[in-house]
Amino acid sequence: MQTTRYAKAAITALMLMMSASSLLATETATTYDLTSPDSTLSLRITAGATLEWSLHHNGRVVIAPSAISMTLSDGTVLGAHASVTRVDSASFSGVIKPVIYKKSIIRDEYRQLTLHCTDAYDVVFRLYNEGMAYRFITKKPGEITVMNEEANFNFTEDHQTFIPYLEDFRDGKQFNSAFESHYQEIPLSRFDTTQLAFLPLLVELKGGVSKAAILEADLDDYPGMFLTLNRAHNGLTSVFAPYPLETKRGGFSGFNLMPTRRADYIARTQGTRSFPWRVVVIARQDKDLLNSDIVQKLASPSRIADPSWITPGQVAWDWWNDWNITHVNFRAGINTETYKYYIDFAAAHHIRYIVIDEGWSETYDLTKPQSSINLREILAHGRKKGVDVILWALWQNVARQMDTVFAMYSKMGVKGFKIDFFDRDDQAVVASTYEIAKKAAEYHLLVDYHGIFKPTGLQRTYPNVIGYEGVKGLEHMKWNPEDAVRYAVSIPFIRMMAGPMDYTPGAMRNTTRGNFKPSNSLPMSQGTRCQQLAMYVVYEAPLQMLSDNPTAYMKEAECTEFITSVPTVYDESIALDGKVGDYAAVARKKSGVWYLGAMNNWDARDLTLDCSFLGEGRYKAVIFKDGINADRDATDYQKEQRTVSAHDTLTIHLAPGGGCAARFEKIR
Repeated sequence: MQTTRYAKAAITALMLMMSASSLLATETATTYDLTSPDSTLSLRITAGATLEWSLHHNGRVVIAPSAISMTLSDGTVLGAHASVTRVDSASFSGVIKPVIYKKSIIRDEYRQLTLHCTDAYDVVFRLYNEGMAYRFITKKPGEITVMNEEANFNFTEDHQTFIPYLEDFRDGKQFNSAFESHYQEIPLSRFDTTQLAFLPLLVELKGGVSKAAILEADLDDYPGMFLTLNRAHNGLTSVFAPYPLETKRGGFSGFNLMPTRRADYIARTQGTRSFPWRVVVIARQDKDLLNSDIVQKLASPSRIADPSWITPGQVAWDWWNDWNITHVNFRAGINTETYKYYIDFAAAHHIRYIVIDEGWSETYDLTKPQSSINLREILAHGRKKGVDVILWALWQNVARQMDTVFAMYSKMGVKGFKIDFFDRDDQAVVASTYEIAKKAAEYHLLVDYHGIFKPTGLQRTYPNVIGYEGVKGLEHMKWNPEDAVRYAVSIPFIRMMAGPMDYTPGAMRNTTRGNFKPSNSLPMSQGTRCQQLAMYVVYEAPLQMLSDNPTAYMKEAECTEFITSVPTVYDESIALDGKVGDYAAVARKKSGVWYLGAMNNWDARDLTLDCSFLGEGRYKAVIFKDGINADRDATDYQKEQRTVSAHDTLTIHLAPGGGCAARFEKIR
């Protein structure tokens, strides 16, 4: 690939740093140490010619010394020749009570060092029992321009990795992406340097720890971080999208705004501010990754004073199944009759919302519904039935029309917007996600972001953001013969660490690997029926879709009843067992009822799960498990009822691509 401007700038900066390092080899460095609350992790920070950190687990190096810096347009390099004027240490132990989350209380405990430096900046290092984070803080007047930021993650060995490449980077669409890629499971040294990786990225470790995950948090008014190989240091180094100066419509059906000219800087922003957290999570066991709270802990607190109007729930979705309902006396499609029928279905099954997806309005004007859609009639029918309506919208339209559109549709009774085709995470787009969330909150509107980068804590800051894609979900799998099942049991450990993911499960046409065929109008899923049911428990999604059509769900009453009984937010979550890419098992509790989900890759296996999470008493268990012939007919399942207690274990046979889902209600 031809060397790009950002690459030239990075090479120049690296040469200057190497030159400075040679000239100042005798510069005195000062070392600072920080230990996690449980004393298993330790962080060493060295301030000298460069500012570096290294991470240790029980004395063993996990991440080798890794330099960090931030270059401003006036030539200042924060982190270079760092002159520390004061060091503040702190510790914290308390709780966070999130508005919309997989648990009602997050225990927050960490130790922290803040290096106050000349040139009016600080660097904060924070160490949890589960990992570390650091961020720059500047204290400069007016605006500053950030030319580049250097973040390195240097490893001691050529570890195996799970790398999600930016899909379109090699196609000349640099930094434009839907952030929907399968993981390349390769050694670090085989990283394709013609591509970029997006976060989260997972690295396998050795010596008493299992995995290291690289993430970022509190990404406000700043571009997202990509990674590329730093071969000289056996590590990964940061790359950021330059600021977009000019854009035009392009991409899929002209739905994207594609930058045609970018600046030579990555951000212009306030001179006094905190920058995003750079995060590394260390997991002793793979299952620890299934229940991490670190992004929530590092996110800015809620900016909505009274969030009582925010209601999570399930949503009946039209697009995946191509509006293909049958046994009705009207032509199904993007029309009033179809959506009134969806409302009737949702009401009958206690589903909170329906989505009216792509095609309900003119392509580039949200104020003009299509003639086939009588939105007022649909909304009135929804009010009568107790079902609310969410509208699909292009991001470029919302960014241009939100003042008018949010006021107009909230007054009519619309409850939210599914906003799609962001497909970038440069500063302009990231800032827009906050602006939209804030404006939507003013009108008590929910937001579901699609075609977007991974979450970084926005759902804590603006809890009306109750949906977030940034995952290669079921919508792609209906066309895609790739290994959907291995991906499905990898994302709970990797992508879901960043926050909720709108995977859109619920397929009722389930197939074995060999029988899968792409289909737009009668789509199917790879893996068993019970794997689809398990996704409703395993996958975190406050706005959880039912992707198949009412016809399919009404034919499968038992499965539909279970799906619609599963909450979308919880009081407690527990990781039971799992291995990345192999299987995952999770238990969650809401209002005294426990739910269990287990998912498997293509290797049949038996799992024995401890029921101690139930606590005191006896429970009626309703269990959906793979049928004896599920390896040949993926729709085959068995429903079982039994009484269990915390002293029992469940032995579950998972078919290839299989799953298990269960509900436990206490016997009074």
